[in-house]
Amino acid sequence: MTTTLDRTAPRDLAAELPARLSLTPKTTLAGRLDGAWWPYSRDLEAELPPLAAVLDEVWGRITRVTVNPTRWPVIPRKVPVAGHAVHVGWFTEQHPDKLILLSYTAGRWDLLVIPPETEPAAAARLMAAAAIPGSVLTAGVLMADEAAIGRGIRDGLRREASWESEGGACMSPFGSLAGRRALPLPGNTWR
Repeated sequence: MTTTLDRTAPRDLAAELPARLSLTPKTTLAGRLDGAWWPYSRDLEAELPPLAAVLDEVWGRITRVTVNPTRWPVIPRKVPVAGHAVHVGWFTEQHPDKLILLSYTAGRWDLLVIPPETEPAAAARLMAAAAIPGSVLTAGVLMADEAAIGRGIRDGLRREASWESEGGACMSPFGSLAGRRALPLPGNTWR
């Protein structure tokens, strides 16, 4: 798979936009994920500073991040973030849709990484599902489930469009949709 970065957009744009992030509430229930992150692009050097800046306040200083190179075309060794550097590593064994964040003082967090090109409704579902306390669902399961839901929605919309284009809607002789009251059925108790 080949991915290219759009270098025409200013890199500072990502720094100006807030990190799209959904975190699991603090609870005693430990889950597989600690939340979800929906970056604006696949440019780690531009996307990590706003994410780390938010998480530094919530979880403590982020010192290391690991990714799978499948989803990130360029992986810098270090990314400057608010006066310190975040070291970036990559592992092909790590799930492609997961980001691991490490802090010397506070531990490790795993975030689902929602692809930047994801539709807003799908991203909202994924962000909510990844932030459920105590969830045993992994990044792979969530992404596979969303792909199945997306296929189901698209298939349903296609069937509905086909139904409507073939005259499937109940029409009155006057060209408008017939309401339930207009159906002459014996014993009709609908009002």
